[in-house]
Order: sequence, then C-alpha cells, then structure tokens
Amino acid sequence: MHATLPLIETTDFPAIRRRRLETLQVNLGYKCNQSCVHCHVNAGPTRTEMMSRETAFEIIAFLKAVGIGTLDITGGAPELNPHFRLLVAAARELGVKVMDRCNLTILEQPGQEDLAQFLCDHEVEVVASLPCYLEENVDRQRGKGVFDASIRCLRTLNRFGYGLPGSGLTLNLVYNPQGPALPPAQHKLEQDYQRHLGERYGIAFNRLYVLTNMPIQRFGSMLISKGHFEHYMDLLKNAYQPENLESVMCRTLISVDWRGYVYDCDFNQMLGLPLAWRGRPRTHLRELIGADLSGNAITVKDHCYGCTAGQGSSCGGALAA
Repeated sequence: MHATLPLIETTDFPAIRRRRLETLQVNLGYKCNQSCVHCHVNAGPTRTEMMSRETAFEIIAFLKAVGIGTLDITGGAPELNPHFRLLVAAARELGVKVMDRCNLTILEQPGQEDLAQFLCDHEVEVVASLPCYLEENVDRQRGKGVFDASIRCLRTLNRFGYGLPGSGLTLNLVYNPQGPALPPAQHKLEQDYQRHLGERYGIAFNRLYVLTNMPIQRFGSMLISKGHFEHYMDLLKNAYQPENLESVMCRTLISVDWRGYVYDCDFNQMLGLPLAWRGRPRTHLRELIGADLSGNAITVKDHCYGCTAGQGSSCGGALAA
C-alpha cells in the first residue's frame, strides 16, 4: 500500500473553520465483506479493527449530552460490528436521525437475515453503495457477482417500503467514478439510475449521491502504482470551485474512529490527521462533551480539493447544482 500523505502534505488549500456541529459520523470498524477498488478506507474481510462496546456507549453518552441531530454510521461494513444494533436503537430512542452507509450485499451475509427488518423497525435512513447501474462496471469495482447481489438486496429493501413514496423510509444510492475522473452531473445521472433500475429491475429509490474518489488509501495507492496520481491531483485542483467551501461537510460534522478518537472528516481519519483541539496530539470524543467547536480550525491538505472540485462532493453528494 503506497502512502499518499507525503504527496499531499504541502498544500495551498484555503483555511476554513467550523460552524455549529450537526452530524456525528462514526466509523464502527474497517472490516467489510467487500474489497472495493475505490475504497478510501482500505476496508476488507481481513481487517480486524472494530469498535468496542465501551466506546459505543461513549458515543451514546455524547449524543445524549450534546444533542446532535444526526448519527451517520459507516465502516467497513458497519453492520458487522456486534454493537451496531445497540448503537442504532439507543440513538433512535434519543430521537436522533440515524443513517447507515450500507454496501447492500451485507444483507445476504450469514447472521444478517433480519437486517432489513431491523433497519425498517428503527426507521434508519439507508445510504447504499451502487457505483453504477451497469453490471460490468459494478463487478469490476467490487467483485464478480456483486451487482446481482446488490439488485436482490435493493429489492428486499423495496419490499420493506424503502424508497417508496409515502413510506417514510429513505433509500439513497451512492455513485463513484470508475477511475481518476470527476463524477458526472448528479441530477442527470440520478435520472439515468431511476430510469434504468426502474424499467429493468423494478427498483425505486429516493436520491442519488455522486462522490468524488479520494486520492488516499486503496484508491490513492492505485493511482500511484499506475502513475496517475499527479494527473488526478491536477484534475481536482483545476476544477476547484471556491463557492463549494461554504457547504463542505467538515464545517458541521466530526468523524469518530473505531477507538473513539475525533477527526474533521472521514478522509482525515484515514490519513491519520486528528482534529486540532487545544494543542493536543489527538482528542477523544469523551473530551469534547461540553465543548464548543464553532470557529475551530479544520485540518486541510491537498486531498480537500476532492470535496471542492466541479460540483463538489461530500457524504451527501454534490454540493452545487
């Protein structure tokens, strides 16, 4: 695995600061039943990092004390963490909106047969990875047979009401480019997804999020191996749109790793760049109870151009119309 941090350490990305904290994004661990080419986490079946029960309870305590509106759960495949359901149920009891970043095929893994029912019962918003609506492209990125499995799992979610009008159960899909390119316009691609998946497979969903591939971890290493890293960084920088700075997710979100340490975003987490707070080398979530992060400086490097290039990119998709 090639390290990309030395290549993005020196940066001219603009300094930005936080606003009011609205979303707590929590990574429950790096274990996953897939190993995707575009993965910025380098997640996979052999990873062993998993959040403990003690840390999960610290997440719950923070939610209760701070009053955050949204808990965004990610991984790896977060559902593989044995405390995933405990965390979801506790957050929903507090009235917190919960988002599950789901790779879809996890619904067919042993022990997850009732996962769709659980998500439905707790009205969890599902943000599901489907990097293309074409079988060949998905299997190239995620492994042979993943597309067919994803379609089956989408149909399962639809049967529970996810993505259907009036159900109150939100199903959003996520697109990633196949390689070192910016994603196409989100609205147009969303229409293509809806038409193709609806007509061919009878699948419904609410929104499509297009995400720019980040030049870190597995994807960054692939760029280096193929000699494309500098070209990709030039692409991101040349497509920089300053107006996207107003909407980048790090202004209102903090990212928590499987041990409970805090970062400005999930990408900084994967680079080992902790949230800067009172001169500490790193800060645990428990230390931020009662703290006001508004105005706190956000740690930026050259990879931040990935969130501001073109239409922009965040965990909620494009930033600009």
